[in-house]
Amino acid sequence: MSRIGKLPIQVPSGVTITVDSDVISVKGAKGELTVPHLSDVTVTLEGDQAIVTRKDDQKIAKAQHGLQRSLLNNAVNGVTSGFEKKLEVNGVGFRVSGGGQEIEMQLGFSHPVKYKAPAGVQLTVNKMEIAVSGIDKQQVGQVAAEIRSLKKPEPYKGKGIKYADEQILRKAGKTGK
Repeated sequence: MSRIGKLPIQVPSGVTITVDSDVISVKGAKGELTVPHLSDVTVTLEGDQAIVTRKDDQKIAKAQHGLQRSLLNNAVNGVTSGFEKKLEVNGVGFRVSGGGQEIEMQLGFSHPVKYKAPAGVQLTVNKMEIAVSGIDKQQVGQVAAEIRSLKKPEPYKGKGIKYADEQILRKAGKTGK
């Protein structure tokens, strides 16, 4: 039995879950998300809990059990509280400006770099920190990864864009004689 899949999902008040044959829709205060309904698991609603059970003990059903529960739990958390990832920009002459859907960054290139976020993701800038927030966990993580890939942190001086909780392994430079 999947350790994650067997845990029930607490559905807070104000959140409604609708289970169809191919999609599960979750509505809450922050918006609405849809999760694909995987074929080898069933989702049942009992009171204020959603329970995911698998149909049989096939390998694919075991794999989908925990996945379906995690996707559904992330959707419930997203429509109630949302998700946020923070990025830090480090480097001499590096600047970040803008906010909302579009930011502009000076990252040591000969031109400014502009990034436009997709719908459903909000960007906020506070000095040298970028906060990516939204209700879809996968989309928030993808946008944060795309912004980080514009200038990855380098190991010698630590210049670049990194996650706020990321540790950069620093290398020693050349040793002079």
